[in-house]
Amino acid sequence: MKKILVLGLSKSGIAAAKFAKKQGAEVYLTESNEKVNFNQVKELEAEGIHVEYGQHSEEFIRGANLAVTSPGIPPHSEIFSKLKSENIPIISELEFAYRNSDIPFIIITGTNGKTTTTALTEHLLKEKFKVKACGNIGCPPCSIADEDLDYFVCEASSFQLETSTSLKPLIAVWTNFTPDHIDWHQGLENYFKAKAKIFKKPQAAKYCVLNAKDKKLAEFSKEIDGELFMFAGNIGENCCYEENGRIIYKRNGIQEEIIKLEDCPLIGEHNYQNIMCAIICAKLTGLENAAIKDAIMSFKAPAHRLEKITQSHGITFYNDSKATNPEAAIVAINSFNNQNVTLIAGGRDKNTDLTEFCQSINEHIKTVILIGEATERFEENLRKNGFTNIIKEKTMENAIDKGIELHPDVVLLSPACASFDMFNSYEHRGEVFKNYVLSRV
Repeated sequence: MKKILVLGLSKSGIAAAKFAKKQGAEVYLTESNEKVNFNQVKELEAEGIHVEYGQHSEEFIRGANLAVTSPGIPPHSEIFSKLKSENIPIISELEFAYRNSDIPFIIITGTNGKTTTTALTEHLLKEKFKVKACGNIGCPPCSIADEDLDYFVCEASSFQLETSTSLKPLIAVWTNFTPDHIDWHQGLENYFKAKAKIFKKPQAAKYCVLNAKDKKLAEFSKEIDGELFMFAGNIGENCCYEENGRIIYKRNGIQEEIIKLEDCPLIGEHNYQNIMCAIICAKLTGLENAAIKDAIMSFKAPAHRLEKITQSHGITFYNDSKATNPEAAIVAINSFNNQNVTLIAGGRDKNTDLTEFCQSINEHIKTVILIGEATERFEENLRKNGFTNIIKEKTMENAIDKGIELHPDVVLLSPACASFDMFNSYEHRGEVFKNYVLSRV
């Protein structure tokens, strides 16, 4: 009987442990943190899984045939070093599901846009297939690996791909690449290489989907080993792009109109790119154009990601609480052109450079309402960059009241900050915004 060591009492660790037990393995789950959910421990032990916490003991490590790691544990950690010295292979929970299932994987990775693209691709494919979204979106692949499915639609972080050694998806999508998780990967190049693995032999996907507008990925497209599809540009024989207000899909040089931008429920260039990715995946799995169009039109954006809340008395309200840094807020701000937009921003400051953020506000925003701890620095930077139409409020509710009073075309919550000065999480912040807006209109 194989001895499987699972690292971390996380959602993915628990799923891996239970799945390994179903596979007939002797399962040992080890958690370094002393503070654990004892109900989870008891549940696992009741299923015959050995659990320890507060340490990684020699007893648990000794004789393990394989270690399955949770994505939060970095490769330079002490436990990784220990396992490598014992010649125990380490793989991700994602990889473990892949090795023990015949279901094809559609992997969606990237610095931004993964979640919306994953949710939209699942939504489209459900028109014809049995599919489930999984991975970094919240559902571990191991928890559904023994279900009757046609495809996994899997949002994959760089953490999961770093420790996936034989994962070979049917389709691999790379939405974009910007610096992130540098400490975890110990360098930007390592971060890039982690994601690049599923586009290069021996792990290259059959179909590789890359962003034509991302300079790094456009250059990398020359190196990939699967069949290449570019999106956001009319490039090559296989691509998906926007032209004259329409999204066009092209394969082997043959063009097909899929949907007009005016019919898309998601707005902004970044969301049009997400739609293009999902269209390519849908076409490669055999969906008809009419079904793809209908599915796009019925899709609702994931909560707190440029989520349209309501339209009332000529004002449209958008909740983009997930924008916890200036880069994410810029994407939302740039989605609006030639409209009177009031932006609600601020929260716990991450002290990142605000130059581009201020430039986008100058180009797209009429009024900024600031709340939270970041108010003074944000005001200082906005004024320094020539933007003066600034209002300061003490609470989210006051900010919304002021936004309604101004009667703009759009009231946009895109904070560019963490939420912890006033809220429990970005989700909590978004719910407060949403509920108060709906109570007022």
